[in-house]
Amino acid sequence: MTPFAVRTTSWVLLIGGAIGLLASFVLTIEKIKLLKDFSYIPTCSINPVLSCGSIMKTPQAELFGFPNPLLGIVGFTVVMTTGVVVLSGARLPRWYWLGLQAGSSLGVVFVHWLMFQSLYVIGALCPYCMVVWAVTIAVFWYTTLRNLHKGPEVKAVIRYHSAVLVVWYAAITVAVLQAFWSYWKTLV
Repeated sequence: MTPFAVRTTSWVLLIGGAIGLLASFVLTIEKIKLLKDFSYIPTCSINPVLSCGSIMKTPQAELFGFPNPLLGIVGFTVVMTTGVVVLSGARLPRWYWLGLQAGSSLGVVFVHWLMFQSLYVIGALCPYCMVVWAVTIAVFWYTTLRNLHKGPEVKAVIRYHSAVLVVWYAAITVAVLQAFWSYWKTLV
C-alpha cells in the first residue's frame, strides 16, 4: 500500500500550488503598482519589519532581470495543474516527476536564498513572500517523498513526514525571531 505521505502529495500540489499562485499573483500586481508609482505603499507593508515595499525595491526582487513573482506564477501553475491531473487519476511518467523534482529543488534553494537576503541583507519581511516560502518547502518535501518512497531508507522519514516540516518551519521561525529580535521585543 502506498504510504499516506505519498498519497497526500497530489493534494499538497493542488492546494500549495493554488496558494502559491495567489500569493505570486498578488505580489506581481503590487510590483506593477509600485513600478507605476514609486511612492506607492504595497498592501503588505505593515510596519518596519513587515514591509514588502522595501523588498520590492531591491535588486534581489528581480534577480533574473524581471520580478521574481513571475517565476511563481509559472511554477505554481505547473504545480497546481500537476495536482489536478494526478487527482483525476492520471499516472504521470517518471521523467515528469523528476522534472517536477528538479523544479521544486531549484525553487526551494531560491526561496532559502531569498530568506537569507530578507533576514540578513535587506532587513525586512514580505508576508506574501513568506507564504511562497512555506508553500515551496511543502511542495519540495512532498514531491521528494513521492519520488523516493520506494527506498527502504526512506520509510522512517515517510512515517514522520510532518515532523520534518514542523522542524523546518520552526528553524525558519527561529531565524526570523532572531533576525528581528530588537523589533519584536518592543512589541511586548
